[in-house]
Amino acid sequence: MVKTQQELLELIREKDIKMVDFKIVDINGQYRHVTIPASHFNEDTLTNGIGFDASNYGYAVVEKSDMVFIPDITTAAVDPFCEVPTLSISGNAMIIDYPNNRPLDQYPRNIVLAAEQYLRDSGIADTMLILPEFEFHIFDSVNWGVKPEHIGVAVDAEQAYWNCDSQGQGQVVPHQKGYHVAKPGDRTYECRSEMCLLMEEAGIPIKYHHPEVGAAGQFEIEPQLGQMSKMADATMMIKYIIHNTALKHGKVATFMPKPVYGEAGNGMHVHMLLLKDGEPVFSDDNGYSHLSETAHYFMGGLLKHIAALCAITNPSTNSFKRLVPGFEAPVTVGYATSNRSAVIRIPAYAKTPKMRRFEIRNPDATCNPYFCYAALLMAGIDGIKNKIDPHANGWGPYDVNLYHLSDEEKAKLSHLPTNLGDALDALERDHDFLTAGGVFPETLIEKFIAGKREEVKKLNAIPHPAEFDKYFNL
Repeated sequence: MVKTQQELLELIREKDIKMVDFKIVDINGQYRHVTIPASHFNEDTLTNGIGFDASNYGYAVVEKSDMVFIPDITTAAVDPFCEVPTLSISGNAMIIDYPNNRPLDQYPRNIVLAAEQYLRDSGIADTMLILPEFEFHIFDSVNWGVKPEHIGVAVDAEQAYWNCDSQGQGQVVPHQKGYHVAKPGDRTYECRSEMCLLMEEAGIPIKYHHPEVGAAGQFEIEPQLGQMSKMADATMMIKYIIHNTALKHGKVATFMPKPVYGEAGNGMHVHMLLLKDGEPVFSDDNGYSHLSETAHYFMGGLLKHIAALCAITNPSTNSFKRLVPGFEAPVTVGYATSNRSAVIRIPAYAKTPKMRRFEIRNPDATCNPYFCYAALLMAGIDGIKNKIDPHANGWGPYDVNLYHLSDEEKAKLSHLPTNLGDALDALERDHDFLTAGGVFPETLIEKFIAGKREEVKKLNAIPHPAEFDKYFNL
């Protein structure tokens, strides 16, 4: 990792870098970029940055929309997907306000940094470590069309069970039987190994990769625990590497929560724990599942605000096609140990004090990771400050498979929103925990909700192919 301006300039010379690429994040959590010749990159660029128009990135910019992007040299890495030697750098957006520029408080990276500062100021802890699990599909082809005369989508993966009569070699994966399947059923092993090696080269330590349950090319890559703000940057880079490596191999990757009907969907479970002065805050040998009272209050905050959080952690209409019973996706508001049917799962294998943690299972990778991780932290802090006890509120622990309860027992449980519109309604009602300490600006939340409502309105107006199946001949 580059630590000084001099080291960065030396890296540019050493790698014969020709272009420097500034990666900027829009409101939806997608990369935009601006590139300059390396010959024009100098210490002044690092200090004064490069200008851009933030109004095109979706932010509710009341003032002049001209912004300055200030590079963070610690994020510098050689981009492996550019033929022209290119150095990629992330950073922060600043409002032009002479003589001193000030941070754009709506910029995703600034929000996650503000959330970390809010944690330190609270005295609860000084560091939040997270571990997101990246589930995704790799397809050999995908085609879709939304036209007046044609509405439809077609995907294909060589290993999928529906190709049993066309492959000629019998090497297909049975429906919903993809979990950890070995070669020759695992057709994209080399592609994923290359992804992981590129992530390691980018400074992102990887735990493992493997095939997931979905037989039609579903996989998972899991990094190691990392500091929240750094993991937000890493999340962007991990998705960038997965998309581009798949393309290099003649395939296409997607993080869509539910791209294949009738098979498991793609989540982004987020493990989390707090440290104070390097010591674990969540560990207690005498607590339920060896978790401390503080950890339980943190879980209580997540569960109290879970409906509002869904608008940020699951911000697509497709997200709620994954959050249905029967596919290991959580739908019940509750917590438990080693139970994948509850929203919060405590992994039994995390036995050492510094590893004791829990995961929230509803998020998916269509989220803006900076907003997602910051919102999870803010909900947890709210739970700790207000001593929200998840057990006292009837949220568990549920040490049974919640899918197998009787209808009468299920009726007593609370559930996640079933669509994005309901989640947005919840966020509109319940977001004071986000604006605490000025971490999430009210104007950003309003802009985010308005944009997502437009998405819902537009998608609800489009006829669905399944509607033809259901209603065409009535």
